[in-house]
Amino acid sequence: MNTPRAEHITDKIMQEFAKTLEMFDLTSSEARLFAFLYITEKPLTLDEMAAALGKSKTSMSTNIRSLSDLNLVTRVWKKGERKDFYQANSQLFKSFMNAYIGKWVDAANHQKQSLKEINLFLDEYEAEKASEEFTKIEGRLEDIIDFHRRIETLFTDIKVEE
Repeated sequence: MNTPRAEHITDKIMQEFAKTLEMFDLTSSEARLFAFLYITEKPLTLDEMAAALGKSKTSMSTNIRSLSDLNLVTRVWKKGERKDFYQANSQLFKSFMNAYIGKWVDAANHQKQSLKEINLFLDEYEAEKASEEFTKIEGRLEDIIDFHRRIETLFTDIKVEE
């Protein structure tokens, strides 16, 4: 059993670590849950997580699903147990960087595709294409598309290898 002093220190570490994790676009609940699982270092059930963090089992289920989608937690099988257990992936840097980079790549790619659709839409304005203003707009749009392509390439290139 943890001593009150050890629990207090663990809570402080979790709070500070969760603040860092929130910078990776995790909600405060997701960040606290991940920090708790990481510090605990053992697989836990949703009931155990809910009791430890004072949250509902439904909230834990939602947060675990989000963390799992980001490959930050793993479902673990325990012999003789019917409940699902989850634990934090231990390669902290790689897990977070890949999750964060994946979000950036997806967002940049999505925006790039939307901008390309606008570019195709501009082709319908043949009469205006000769105007200087239209030429400037097309040039700026191409610059913006190139910006998104570069972001996508940069983040893809720095993705941490599995």
